[in-house]
Parts: sequence; structure tokens; C-alpha cells
Amino acid sequence: MNAYIFPGQGAQFSGMGKDLYESSAAAKKLFDEANNILRFSITDVMFEGSAEDLKQTKVTQPAVFLHSVILSQVMGDKFKPDMVAGHSLGEFSALVANKVLSFEEGLQLVYKRAMAMQKACEVKPSTMAAVLGLEDEMVEAVCADVDGVVVAANYNCPGQLVISGEVEAVEKACEALKEKGARRAMLLPVGGAFHSPLMEPARQELADAIEKVNFGKPVCPVYQNVSTFAVTDPSEIKKNLVFQLTAPVKWTQSVQNMIKDGATTFTEVGPGKVLQGLVKKIDRSAEVHSGEI
Repeated sequence: MNAYIFPGQGAQFSGMGKDLYESSAAAKKLFDEANNILRFSITDVMFEGSAEDLKQTKVTQPAVFLHSVILSQVMGDKFKPDMVAGHSLGEFSALVANKVLSFEEGLQLVYKRAMAMQKACEVKPSTMAAVLGLEDEMVEAVCADVDGVVVAANYNCPGQLVISGEVEAVEKACEALKEKGARRAMLLPVGGAFHSPLMEPARQELADAIEKVNFGKPVCPVYQNVSTFAVTDPSEIKKNLVFQLTAPVKWTQSVQNMIKDGATTFTEVGPGKVLQGLVKKIDRSAEVHSGEI
């Protein structure tokens, strides 16, 4: 069975999507439509902007979303998913590709999400850190022992877990994790504590926006970050999407469940190859590809 997976924030690169824009009339139309919806020329930043320009919150999330969704649409008959999943932001791309949301609704929600997350980041100094070489349970136990807010945020693959929370609490956790034998415990260059309780103001704001949107029936099951299992009920998809901002991204568990349910091939649709690498670390026998026109 074919699983299609969609990357999240961090996959962006300067020049992303330009090849699609120049080689496909359908892609060009969608990119132009996106500029109108967002009311600024995101294509200028994607195609010509520096890495620094692309790091702006209002650009990063819609840029990665647009690359993924437009690629899935211009792949035509090559895009035949039996199941889909997206990493954090990538879940929105997966839902548009899977006909749950329209292109315009998906883009508007992603933009609202980006701006709400930015606002939440400004409330309290917060950060994230990557922890390598420890069992998930050990990382969870250390975080639970630290004073302040610090939680497991991204279960990326066995031996790679990202923690998230208040700056001081994350720094303390990193020191304790190194003492427990972590190969690395390093702060990430991010603007805030994504997928932690500190994103609660953003979750409430996004929940209001999501509630107003009509979710359609998916073409195939979606494996969501919050639940990790196959979901086809639009109301359940909606509920999981609301909780995603404050809950951890359970990528390892989602991929394991997709494999258990018959996935043998994983095609990453969007910029970069990060998810392909994670899938191979979760199960070496899985076949991975990049989505192509």
C-alpha cells in the first residue's frame, strides 16, 4: 500500500517551488491564487528570498504547505494514496491533498495558525531542544522531574525526540538528559515552544477558525499526529487538528501504525527529504521516494 507523507516547518529552502511554477500552468495558477489569498507575494519570498526571509513565521508555514499541496495536485495520476499523514504543519497539507479541505480553506487556516503561534511565542520566552540517543521513556521521566514547563513534543524516530517548553526548564532538562547519557541535547533555533501547553492561546484561536470550516470526507484514511491511528470521520479529524498545537507530534507511532496497516511505500510530497530519513530509521525495510511531477 502507498502512504503519502507531508513535511512540516524546517523543510523550507530558498528557491522552493520555482521549478513547479515554471513547468506547470496548473501550479502557476495555484501559486498566483495563493498570493491573492494571502495579500502578499509569497512566491517572491519562496523563489528569490534568503533563508532568513523564509524563516519568518508568516512565510515558513504557508510556503511549505503550498509546495506540498501544489506538488500533490500537479502529480496527477501519480498521486494515488492509500493513506496519508503529515508532520505537524504537514497535516494541513495532507488534509487538502486528501480532499478534506479546499486549497483556499487550507491555506487560510495555515496562515491563521502561523500568526497565532507567533503571538503565543511572544507571551513567554520559550524554546525547543532535540534529544538524541535516549529511550523515549527516559526523556519523558526527566522532563517530568524538572520544575517549570517542559514536555516531549516531537517523537520523530527511535532515539530522536524533541522537547519543548520554557527556556529555563528546557535548558535544565538538557543538562539532566546529558547526565543520563544522551548523545546530544541541543537547543533548536525556533521561536517558541511548539506542541506544548504554552501554545494554548494559539490553540484557542485556531479552534475558533477550524470550527467555522466544513471538513469533507477524506479520500483515504489520515494518520493524525494526535491519535496516530487511521481516521476517516471528519468530526474526529477536526477535533484532532485542534489539539495538535498543544499535543506532541507522535510521528514514530503514526508511521509504525501505517506499516502495521499495510504501508510498504512512503512518498514524501513537498520540500526536502527529512521524513524519508525518519521513516527509514523507524523501519529499514520501508521503501521511500520523493514526490515528482
